Order: sequence, then C-alpha cells, then structure tokens
Amino acid sequence: MSSSETMIRIDKFYAAIKTLKADVICSVNNDMQSETDFNKVEWIIGENSNGTAITTTANPHSELSWSAVKTEMDKL
Repeated sequence: MSSSETMIRIDKFYAAIKTLKADVICSVNNDMQSETDFNKVEWIIGENSNGTAITTTANPHSELSWSAVKTEMDKL
C-alpha cells in the first residue's frame, strides 16, 4: 500500500469527521482502514495550564462511531 493511498484515507477520515461533527479535534498517527485504527485516534478533549492538548483514545463523541465515520468516508 502506498503512502499516497494512506494519506487519501486519512484525508477522507478527517472530512468524514467534520461532516458528522464539525467542531471535533483529533489526531491520527496511523492509517485509517479499520475499527482497530479508529480506536487509536487521539481525541483532543481540552488543554492543560501550559496549553498542551489533553488527549484520550476513548472516543468521547457517541455520534462518531467507526460505522458512521466509515460510511461517510465511503461517500467521498
């Protein structure tokens, strides 16, 4: 699999997230092909007193399931 294919999937992931919930901020450090990849997303849930992002891999957005995100990705 080429790095350009990986980047296209990641771009589609971010576009799908913005379609489903525009104000979500997250970070992806891997490919986005499966629920396993989705479960590794770093969701930004705030910042500490130094301005550093506070993240979690526990998805805090119930409307952003892997199924919903994948459906939107497939439309792109």
